[in-house]
Amino acid sequence: MGTITNRDFGELYKKYGPMVLRRCRFLLHDEDMALDAMQDVFVKIIENNCKIKDACSSLFYVTATRVCLNIIRANKIRTGPDFDEISELMADEFSEIEVEKIEARDVLDNIFSKRDEKDSMIATLHFIDGLTLEETAEQVGMSVSGIRKRISELKKYSTSCIK
Repeated sequence: MGTITNRDFGELYKKYGPMVLRRCRFLLHDEDMALDAMQDVFVKIIENNCKIKDACSSLFYVTATRVCLNIIRANKIRTGPDFDEISELMADEFSEIEVEKIEARDVLDNIFSKRDEKDSMIATLHFIDGLTLEETAEQVGMSVSGIRKRISELKKYSTSCIK
């Protein structure tokens, strides 16, 4: 897969632009600064040669947050720090773990969007809930060999989706 093309950029801008602008307005409380920050978000994503399949709402949301916080910090350095305001903003933000959960959810949604619903159930029972192959087979009404085959296919499929 190549990098983002002009057509892809237009689609991404239409899809994520309003969300990014809302986020920037919320954090910056200034329309002009928010518009500039929104442009910076898209520039950053393109400069990092983000692949089109990697472009998801959490990527834009997190990038918008970071860009705006950097603008706030830069403005505070110029005008004097207001650490309480920055701390308050950062307390409202996602922790790194929450961001990773959102990104993981996007990857899983991508993986299971083209798969049978039973695959999602099998993966959850086996990998998340820790059930054995036998217990998973019993829960979904399949044979152990059928479960083993589906898990093997899921591993191959998920590897190809993540690359």
